[in-house]
Amino acid sequence: MIDFSNPDFMENPYPALAELRKVGKPVWHEESQLFLAATYQDANAVLRNRSLGRIFKPRTPDEDWDTFNWLHSDSLLDSEPPKHTRLRSLLVKAFNKNKIESMRPDVERLTEQLLKNIEAKLETTGEFDVIADFAEPLPVKVIAALLGFPDEDEHLLRPWSQAIVKMYEVNPSEQTQLEAQQASQEFAEYVRGLMVERKRNPGTDLISDLAAVEEDGQKLNAQELIATCVLLLNAGHEASVNGFGNGFVALMECPDQFDLLASNPFALADTAVDEFIRFDAPLHLFERTATSDVEIGGVMVKEGQKIASLLGSANRDESVFENPTEMDITRDPNPQIGFGAGIHFCIGAPLARMEMTTSLPALMVKYPNLRLTEQPVRRPGFVLRGYESVKVTNE
Repeated sequence: MIDFSNPDFMENPYPALAELRKVGKPVWHEESQLFLAATYQDANAVLRNRSLGRIFKPRTPDEDWDTFNWLHSDSLLDSEPPKHTRLRSLLVKAFNKNKIESMRPDVERLTEQLLKNIEAKLETTGEFDVIADFAEPLPVKVIAALLGFPDEDEHLLRPWSQAIVKMYEVNPSEQTQLEAQQASQEFAEYVRGLMVERKRNPGTDLISDLAAVEEDGQKLNAQELIATCVLLLNAGHEASVNGFGNGFVALMECPDQFDLLASNPFALADTAVDEFIRFDAPLHLFERTATSDVEIGGVMVKEGQKIASLLGSANRDESVFENPTEMDITRDPNPQIGFGAGIHFCIGAPLARMEMTTSLPALMVKYPNLRLTEQPVRRPGFVLRGYESVKVTNE
């Protein structure tokens, strides 16, 4: 059975996940007390079945967990209808296709600025870090601009976010828990201050829009607004950073695919980004709880039991994807479910896709001859899969 804490598994989970798919139905995982849905059909069914809810279970009633608990219980991600329906309808009025498209000039401008910074770094050091110098700062700057965070406070966002999302791993350490508590409290108080200011002096940022939106007489309360902003930051850049980093390393390890993208980066950007997400998923496990007895893949999940959709495994399912262990940036169709499915389909997916399809071809045009200067360093963990560092040079 899978050991989520095994370093070899975290480095490359795909052989073990392939074996899990061979069982052909969800498998009970005793250590984590949940079923694992590894095939595409079962993982997709978990995401779409209305008898499986995203039910947040609060941490211990200790007051140190209070903020962490309501940041989740009052967020879109950890709510179910009717609350989820109300929150999502309010959020999409403010965070919609037009709002996202209006960010494109900012994404292009920020991408160009990061490329200029990289050019200067290459001149002085001969190398740069795809994660620290490009994949990470871009979505952080974009979501910060979207929410109206002051430029001088951008550096606070990524550490807060990473401290919180580390709690999504299996069996987080005591230190991880303490850091998540502190980050939740600091992040919530910071956003609360911005919310109070924007209610007094509204701007064009998303916090101002969220404070103003209303539907059928309903508005977001203070905790819901803060929880929504924290969710948007966490979800709004984690998928972009990890999806870009995972895909780009895989691309560099496939010279024919790298050269193909370098030869026609703008035409292939859309299919390349989908393949990035499919080939090495940024999110591997999405947990659901049965609100009533439900059958998934021939297995009965009893009310109160949990089942996990293994997204990265589903995206390598041999019955759905031809040559699933090979990267193919021209793959079409590509029904990957890396952004989820059903009512919990990632609301930030269009923004993440726009960021990646803008920044990826720009990087390829500027630096068509990149190569690794050292072995990329992975972040420990399975649920959120990504790299800490990817050092490259252009020759």
